[in-house]
Amino acid sequence: RINHTAHPTKVGCFLQIIFMNRLAFVAIVALVFICIDIYVFQAVKYVIQSFSATGKRVAVIAYWAISILAITSFLIYNLAGEQAMSRGVRTFFFSLIFVNYFPKLFGVVFLLIDDLVRGGQWLWAQVAQKGQESASAVDQAAGSTISRSDFLVKASLVTTALPAAAMTFGIISGAHDYRIRKKTIRLPHLPDAFDGIRIGQLSDIHSGSFYNKTAVKGGVDMLLREKPDVIFFTGDLVNNSAEEVKNYIDLFGKVKAPLGVYSTLGNHDYGDYQEWTSAQAKRQNLMNVMQAHKIMGWELLMNEHRFLTQSSEQIAILGVENWGAGRFTKYGKLDKAYEGSQSAAVKLLLSHDPSHWDAQVRPLYPDIDMMFAGHTHGFQFGIEIGDFKWSPSQYIYKQWAGLYQQASQYLYVNRGYGYLVFPGRVGILPEITIIELKRG
Repeated sequence: RINHTAHPTKVGCFLQIIFMNRLAFVAIVALVFICIDIYVFQAVKYVIQSFSATGKRVAVIAYWAISILAITSFLIYNLAGEQAMSRGVRTFFFSLIFVNYFPKLFGVVFLLIDDLVRGGQWLWAQVAQKGQESASAVDQAAGSTISRSDFLVKASLVTTALPAAAMTFGIISGAHDYRIRKKTIRLPHLPDAFDGIRIGQLSDIHSGSFYNKTAVKGGVDMLLREKPDVIFFTGDLVNNSAEEVKNYIDLFGKVKAPLGVYSTLGNHDYGDYQEWTSAQAKRQNLMNVMQAHKIMGWELLMNEHRFLTQSSEQIAILGVENWGAGRFTKYGKLDKAYEGSQSAAVKLLLSHDPSHWDAQVRPLYPDIDMMFAGHTHGFQFGIEIGDFKWSPSQYIYKQWAGLYQQASQYLYVNRGYGYLVFPGRVGILPEITIIELKRG
């Protein structure tokens, strides 16, 4: 602990080092961006060589104007700080940076392959011609051998343009293109009084990422039109800070159901991914997040359970704090939530991370009939056509989107209502889930 009064010089030096390191990091990343731009521009020059003089000029100006704007946005975003700009400006800056540079990485791969092939051809020409021709003849032979591959250069631009176009569309359209997904699940022990109960599920709201409140409201209205009997929210109300949800409490406070709204926390709700001035500030932030659930009328389940009663028959709703396999936090205590619920004919679990299902729920609690989760977002990118679905998320999570069954136990993984990092969705659209439980 540094005494700021007794050691002002040391404190100043310490802060200066941090600031200098920050500047160095920003400068290095900006330099990497410039190098990517220059490298991909080689493909642009190759493709536009047959353009008219005016066409070449327009293409060059457009390419560098977008790149310069993206780099400028990166510098402002990092040097000015998030607090110095509105949420809309932050979203615009980040979107521009992400859409401009992430797709170019695909193009770089093809150009790198092309350059490696050309380098190998150049070396082969040197060896083949050694001692047989003059240096000028060698250069001429090598030069004719190592011209750029038309296919690879054009492929580099196509693999850059297509993801960029898809991401742009994903921001403009996909971010709030809410889809209602319905499933019917039959449980043999479901009490007659609950036969046909309709459960609405939201997950991963990430209110700190929103930039269009009207569009977000449209999704809430869609959920309410379905008239679910009970609603579950399975975590990640915010990205990091409770402040993020303040402007949305009135909106999500309208999420009501006859049998109540039950919620739990996700890994982002604890503030673990943000630096805090003190441990107390972090604890207070968590308390504020929990208070937001209460203000909205949601019953937050912190390693506990509740009974739903209809005509003297009961089912149990269990809710645990975040529990994730691997590097994710394990605040959840399922044994504590489970204790006292044994008498319920049906038990429904709210647990944010789907990896919890295989790690603890199935092997240790075979009488938990169904678990509701979120967390993965379906990577916010993928393909879903009919029953076919693919996403990079499947290489990280065994269960990443939709309904899963093992023996008599079920897991439903909601694709998420909001978005994180990339402010859009491509192929894997935001979800509102309606689950109908039937006896049988």
